[in-house]
Amino acid sequence: MSKPRTLTKRELRLITLYSNWQFGMTPVEFYTKWAVNYEQIAIICNRSDSTVRSWFRHSDKKRNPNRNDLLNLAMVDFLLEHFEEIPQQVLYWLNLNDSE
Repeated sequence: MSKPRTLTKRELRLITLYSNWQFGMTPVEFYTKWAVNYEQIAIICNRSDSTVRSWFRHSDKKRNPNRNDLLNLAMVDFLLEHFEEIPQQVLYWLNLNDSE
């Protein structure tokens, strides 16, 4: 077993930047921008359909998405907007290479 690699100053800075990153998109923003349904948003966020429906309620039973949900929606929005511009090698590293 190899010894874990020591983080450089640059890598530690990247971790700090990432931890303070205010990147996110609400379900309503995503739904308004893209022709998706609640089930597709549930798949993106790894949530149940009922949880996603609760995000869109206008009642006391309304629930709010968490930071990870907002991040997932923003990342998928970014990928949808820029997929053709992303180098194939990067898509391969992220396991997003299109085999079709």
